[in-house]
Amino acid sequence: MTLKHTALTGTVIFTALVAGVFAQQRADWPQWRGPNRDGAVAAFSAPASWPEQLTRKWKVDAGLGYATPLLVANRLYLFSRQGENEVMSALDPENGKVVWQTGYPASFTMNSAAARHAAGPKSTPVFADGKLYSIGMTGIVTSFDAATGKQLWQKPGSSVVPMYTTHAFSPLVDRGMVVFHVGGHNMGALTAFDVNTGAVKWSWNGDGPGYGSPIVADLGGTRQIVTITQGKLVGVDAATGALLWERPFVSSNFTNSITPILYGQTIIVFGNGGPTVAFTAKKQNTQWVTEDVWQNPEVPGRLTNGVMVGDVFFGLAGRNMGQYFSADGKTGKTLWTSEGRQAGNAALVRAGDLVFSLQDGGDLVIFRVASAAVEQLRRYKVADSETWTQPVIAGNRVFVKDVSTLALWTMN
Repeated sequence: MTLKHTALTGTVIFTALVAGVFAQQRADWPQWRGPNRDGAVAAFSAPASWPEQLTRKWKVDAGLGYATPLLVANRLYLFSRQGENEVMSALDPENGKVVWQTGYPASFTMNSAAARHAAGPKSTPVFADGKLYSIGMTGIVTSFDAATGKQLWQKPGSSVVPMYTTHAFSPLVDRGMVVFHVGGHNMGALTAFDVNTGAVKWSWNGDGPGYGSPIVADLGGTRQIVTITQGKLVGVDAATGALLWERPFVSSNFTNSITPILYGQTIIVFGNGGPTVAFTAKKQNTQWVTEDVWQNPEVPGRLTNGVMVGDVFFGLAGRNMGQYFSADGKTGKTLWTSEGRQAGNAALVRAGDLVFSLQDGGDLVIFRVASAAVEQLRRYKVADSETWTQPVIAGNRVFVKDVSTLALWTMN
């Protein structure tokens, strides 16, 4: 396979820039849903007053795709499609200029049922210890050196891919392994590769991949990978890949798209057309069992990943053409719902008691969330085409990827 690579500079300087009323703190976004894979910003201070409009500092053509940009120190990393190539790019976050790009051929035609979505990558890469790991539309798995863009190792894709919009599972790195769900419909394998060599450390082939992404959780004293597959919710031993427990989780069109949420020792899931459910996974004698804590049929999720704001679960339900809601994390009781027709999908990011919601129509809506009430603070227009990608918020900066461009907006 031919490698195309250009390097303008390769030095990564670990600094963080914030301005105005924002504290000087590190605010990296190294993977899907942020530092802890829960949609929470590590460092953010709200302004004394919200501006009437955000300021756009730059906007660049970035290639097709829906992968979240990664922000690590003074580098942005973006995985996208440019022509017939899948390309990993490093950009200067101050001006959007390319530092390096590495691409490889990956011809792909979208399923006609999902033709309205661009053929660019859906999976967000992961950054760990100076390396980047990605999976493309045809299942090609690649490791890159983050300083130079050099390809370190690569695994070929498969003729069998997930149904409709193909690979959206975003990998995670844990204790020297990077975990992907490779393969496709009815023929998948949750697989851990050695981060340095790409050697397979373990593999579980009990189901095809879903479109949601995994988390790592210590449940009942066992470290495990918890993820939604094509038709199940599973927990596998993080060290060995051995199946610990599974629950049916079937959607009518095989598009399970949610990342599980860990709330204490409780896992919250939704998205298959049924109720929002919280459950526990425990070992009883020699067997693992799962047990429901609560169910809430009033707020069935569809595509939007929720966030925890203290003990409040905040999300966008699929009912009423998109309806924001908050629920008690302990009991599941609905606390608040918005009017309907809010959005078809929204990417949520939490900062303290604030929730930033990037709606698929290009609006960024800011809420203050409390157990007693939810208040909408501001609404800003940040894109003219669909925005299914999660925003990256760091200090006073908001990085927004739409279908084909990447822009930096600031709050002062």
